[in-house]
Amino acid sequence: MVFGILDLEGTIIMKRPVKFNTYCPFCRKHTEHEVEKVKKGKTTGLHWIDRQKARRSSVGNRGKFGKVPGGDKPTKKINVRYRCKECGKAHLRAGYRAGKFELTE
Repeated sequence: MVFGILDLEGTIIMKRPVKFNTYCPFCRKHTEHEVEKVKKGKTTGLHWIDRQKARRSSVGNRGKFGKVPGGDKPTKKINVRYRCKECGKAHLRAGYRAGKFELTE
């Protein structure tokens, strides 16, 4: 169950229970799952995608939109990992956008 609440600043706060029943693709049945937020790992800065982002985001004589600096989106996509209580395996689902994310008991 997902609940969305607006705070005083107008940001959507998504509240999610820590444990709930949902489908496990490994057990192939509905079991109790534990929810945990996925944290972003550290990047080395030498990976090709990091160098590509640096080339694209630079401002200058870079062709189309070279004079316009890129901006961040108002919200970030939340990645959530669901861990099955029976088999212990975890799976992901498509992330969704939220300003703030809270796990409730």
